[in-house]
Parts: sequence; structure tokens; C-alpha cells
Amino acid sequence: MSTVQVRDVPSDVHRTLKARAAESGRSLSEYVLDILTRETRQPTIDELLERVRLRGQVDLGDRVTEILRAERESMR
Repeated sequence: MSTVQVRDVPSDVHRTLKARAAESGRSLSEYVLDILTRETRQPTIDELLERVRLRGQVDLGDRVTEILRAERESMR
């Protein structure tokens, strides 16, 4: 397992992280590791766009077009 060191963390940020870690019953390291883990599990916009691109074009059919057109007309 690797180690990450963050330098020059502002005091207020450190205090907040430490307090939130304590509130959740975890150490500061455990709390920050959880934040980092959750962040890396969320795909970036570029990753999402690539997924969409790889899926290819989807034909929504004429019925969907009709429904959207009717909704737009009803909003006028």
C-alpha cells in the first residue's frame, strides 16, 4: 500500500477534517482515506463521456420525439 502526504494544509481545513473524523469515530487518516476513495470511485466528466461514446448511438424512436414535441408545445 502507498502513502500520500499532504503539505501546507490550512489550519481551519485540518481542524474541520479532524473534527469530522472524530464525529464519525475514525482517525484522521481513516477519514481522509475514505474521502479519497469515494472521490476516485466517481467518474470524471471525460470518463462519463467516453462511456457514452462507447455505447454508440441510441435510437429513441418516433414516439419519444412526439412526446417531447407535445411537452414543448404545452409549455408555450
